[in-house]
Amino acid sequence: MAQLGAIASIICAIGGAALFASVHKIEEGHTGVYYRGGALLTTTSNPGFHLMMPFITNFKSVQTTLQTDEVKNVPCGTSGGVMIYFDRIEVVNYLVPSAVYDIVRNFTADYDKALIFNKVHHELNQFCSVHSLQEVYIGLFDQIDENLKLTLQEDLTCMAPGLIIQAVRVTKPNIPESIRRNYEMMEAEKTKLLISAQTQKVVEKEAETERKRAVIEAEKLAQVAEIKFSQKVMEKETEKRISEIEDGAFLAKMKARADAEFYTAERAAEANKLKLTPEYLQLMKFQAIAANSKIYFGSKIPQMFVDSGPSSTKASDPQGGVKDEPWVMCPNWTLFPI
Repeated sequence: MAQLGAIASIICAIGGAALFASVHKIEEGHTGVYYRGGALLTTTSNPGFHLMMPFITNFKSVQTTLQTDEVKNVPCGTSGGVMIYFDRIEVVNYLVPSAVYDIVRNFTADYDKALIFNKVHHELNQFCSVHSLQEVYIGLFDQIDENLKLTLQEDLTCMAPGLIIQAVRVTKPNIPESIRRNYEMMEAEKTKLLISAQTQKVVEKEAETERKRAVIEAEKLAQVAEIKFSQKVMEKETEKRISEIEDGAFLAKMKARADAEFYTAERAAEANKLKLTPEYLQLMKFQAIAANSKIYFGSKIPQMFVDSGPSSTKASDPQGGVKDEPWVMCPNWTLFPI
């Protein structure tokens, strides 16, 4: 019985170990691939818990999310024979889950060594070998990361479809110290030149601003003067129009008055013409006589009241002589024969 209990315990231990070895977990963002006896199985697994044959099957978890591979200390020889080193090159990439099996089968689970690390070394050396130190270090440095990304992606599209290069970041390379000092001096001189150029531009801009300010001020004064002149012209024109209106009104008023006076005189003349009848004149004579306060009668009027001129009226005697007739003096000094 003791032997049976020991055997059962051994069997349970082996079963537990086998169960423990068969259960495995795949993390989120990864895909599991399986090997049996060193051969890659066609089965892949998604994130979660899975079972496999214990002891003879093993697995590897392949990341399918964005990851950054760092390639460090990459040597590179320029076309002039100067050896430089890139401290760090970062390649951001991700693997499409459907392409995991083919890429692992062709390049193993450590596919990034062959497809990224080795390719970065190769492409950088190709780039440096056809460019001078000046171009690699300064002139074309801003284009290295983009060119490297495009070149890697072109090769991967043919060799390993499903591996996508998201971005490439290249650090400034290390160059010999003597050359670096020369470049620093050159950059300092360029900086001085840029400062001088910028100072000149500032001075020119200030002069241009001052000129524009003067032009604007002159234009403002000219516009103000033109507005004032136009205002004065309008005032004079307004005064002229008011004067013309007043003159026209005065002329019309005087004309109307003259027409009224002419019409009154004309009507009065017509009325007088109608009044000048013998009967009316006789009436007026008697009214004048009746209005006198003194009446002189006799054959002669005192000399001071008699008009001795030719206009004096005398009656003729039938025998040819002149006969004096009595005269009456009216207040308006008009003589009427009686």
